Amino acid sequence: MEIYYGHPSHEKLVGNIYRGRVEDVLPGLGSAFVDVGERKSLFLSQSEINDPYLIEKGFKPWQSGVPINKLLRPGQFVTLQVRRDGIGSKNPQGTMKISLPGRFWVYLPTEDRLGVSRRVESVRDQRRIRRVARTLKRDGEGMIARTAAQWANDEELERDYHLLVETWECVVDASKTTNGARLLYKAMGLVQTVLRDRLGPEISEVVVDSPFFYEKIVSFLDYMQLSEFKDRIQLHKGSDPLFAKHNVEQQIQDSLSRRVPLAGGGSLVIDETEALIAIDVNTGGDVRHRNQEAAILNTNLEAATEIARQLRLRQISGIIVVDFVDMEDPTHIEQVTDRVKEELKKDRVSADFVDMTALGLVEITRKRRGESLADMLENAKFDA
Repeated sequence: MEIYYGHPSHEKLVGNIYRGRVEDVLPGLGSAFVDVGERKSLFLSQSEINDPYLIEKGFKPWQSGVPINKLLRPGQFVTLQVRRDGIGSKNPQGTMKISLPGRFWVYLPTEDRLGVSRRVESVRDQRRIRRVARTLKRDGEGMIARTAAQWANDEELERDYHLLVETWECVVDASKTTNGARLLYKAMGLVQTVLRDRLGPEISEVVVDSPFFYEKIVSFLDYMQLSEFKDRIQLHKGSDPLFAKHNVEQQIQDSLSRRVPLAGGGSLVIDETEALIAIDVNTGGDVRHRNQEAAILNTNLEAATEIARQLRLRQISGIIVVDFVDMEDPTHIEQVTDRVKEELKKDRVSADFVDMTALGLVEITRKRRGESLADMLENAKFDA
């Protein structure tokens, strides 16, 4: 369903916090470039400057049209975080709106707001989480409850909050006692991030084929006070490699194929262009239904489910245009669009159904979170 990929030569910067020196300010673009000591400078948009900094400079947070050269100047030092890795020749993007993700909260030291993940559907859980947040939150800071918060008791929520506050205080102290551009906080690695974000009651087993990472995972669970999940971590000891046993390598290769078969005999054809992603739905050999309308509806429903899965699997982002097989019956059109909307809700990355055009094309947007799977694997192949 999803692939997370890491490579030593492509270490992710997202989440890292730096003390950076402003290199250049571009008033015409409303942006600046900040040297943080990495290979490329961070691109900082004016919209990513936090409210406390605006107030410090004598401006109101809601005040628009303030020239960026009145906020930043070359040679000045600022604290900022990487919000998006560089893609291709583009520089990584930075933000002064810091966010520190924990097990149950995302802590926002520079934004005064309170939110709860949309995946927490129980009204009772939402109210309990908000009640706990209000007792913990201090003026000027923000908190967003993550999905896992619904399974945590009040004590666990409080402990996670205080751990994040302590982390931020260490970042602030480090920024005050250093000269020059430098790393202040390094985000968790791939394995730790996946475990922190995904390990919950619905996960029955985590299989790892490296004794080294097995020990690191067990130690990490102790650090995060998640010892109850230790018995779900399994070290693969079979004679066949873990990925070979589960046919993972072949599935990864299949995920890069232009054509994706559907169970009923239809197929998807996925073309990635620079401007957008085009997906064409074909009925193929779907002959399970006596009439053509039923066959078309079945193919489109299967396609709606598979398209949402492919977006997650391939880490496709941006504008996606889908050409479903033409339908005449308005109820069939509604069924297919409803299926698309429901499947997109399962995506951890923000993905939204936009509209169906007059030509019957469905428009979808999905937030960019870095390189697509194809780009990541191509880069890894090039490095190797």
